[in-house]
Amino acid sequence: MKIQRRFKILCSIVLLGILLTGAGCTNEQPALKDVFKNDFLIGMAVNNNVVCGNDVNAAAIVEKHCNTITAENVMKWALIHPEPNRYDFAAADRYVEFGQKNKMFIIGHTLVWHHQTPRWVFEDDANKPMTREAMLSRMKDHIFTVMGRYKGKVGGWDVVNEALDERGELRKSKWLETIGEDFIEKAFEYAHEADPNAELYYNEYNTENTGKLEGCVEIVKKLKAKGLRIDGVGLQEHADMNYPSKAALEGFFKAMKPLGVKIMITELDITVLPVVDWFAVRIDFNDVNARKQFNPYANGLPDEMQKKLTERYAELFSEYVRHADQVDRVTFWGVYDKTSWLNRGRTNYPLLFDRKYQPKPAFRAVIKTAHEK
Repeated sequence: MKIQRRFKILCSIVLLGILLTGAGCTNEQPALKDVFKNDFLIGMAVNNNVVCGNDVNAAAIVEKHCNTITAENVMKWALIHPEPNRYDFAAADRYVEFGQKNKMFIIGHTLVWHHQTPRWVFEDDANKPMTREAMLSRMKDHIFTVMGRYKGKVGGWDVVNEALDERGELRKSKWLETIGEDFIEKAFEYAHEADPNAELYYNEYNTENTGKLEGCVEIVKKLKAKGLRIDGVGLQEHADMNYPSKAALEGFFKAMKPLGVKIMITELDITVLPVVDWFAVRIDFNDVNARKQFNPYANGLPDEMQKKLTERYAELFSEYVRHADQVDRVTFWGVYDKTSWLNRGRTNYPLLFDRKYQPKPAFRAVIKTAHEK
């Protein structure tokens, strides 16, 4: 009987150890939000599985390390407003409740975007293009309905997302076609009317590049010239091993400084894989050579590449810390490697936590940058 009892106790101890390891038990780790509390907020983009309780291990990481969160998908038009007369707030409500429960600064993402916006948004009942007036009315109704529901709960909104092309000119989107060049101004106008206390942001990628940087500066200047509220610019920072360069980041911060807006690093991740233009390249992953070229780390990340990723994260965070007077928030686009959007048929390793919810060497390197000031 004693042997059986001891065996049961031993099994319980082993099981507890497995559960703690699997859950990414991080009590011995410093929380990122505490490490950078004098610099900027730390956030992660969370999916529905995190906030509804299906991925408790990921939720534990977010709760420990973050003081702000961003909705990865659940607030985009296609999900929250899928049909003309129907809103679906269930997932967005869970997201907001999760943030409130953990006393986090909640970000709404996103109100006006050319992507993940249903076709019906830009068409009338006869499937004809909307007039400018009708389109403005539809935009305003959407913004007032969504922001109105979360007024006083969501602290900041990505009002307009990715409105520029690579030259820094306005993207040839349906928003531009139906409303005209002032669609950005109207979106910010409606957003401020819907919730006068919410912070309002313009969010963009590749703004370290000269063309887009100039276009982004112009957007902020136009909004301010019209007396419209804009609190910050989101730099998405989907980085790779070489882009953006330190000089390009410096150029971005320097250009934004005179505008008097906050800078948010909104969608940070670092791909370790060959960069692919998915619109121009179709990869056959059944082909052995294609897999070797475009998905080289399917069985794990080599030590040499892990080291390079670690160094790259340290390099970027050193820049953020150095510009902490401008940077208000750093948000990772995801929680851990397995659920990152950068996998897309491949095996990528872009975040600070691995597929088993454990911190990678890059995690420790990032923490060290807080002490470099």
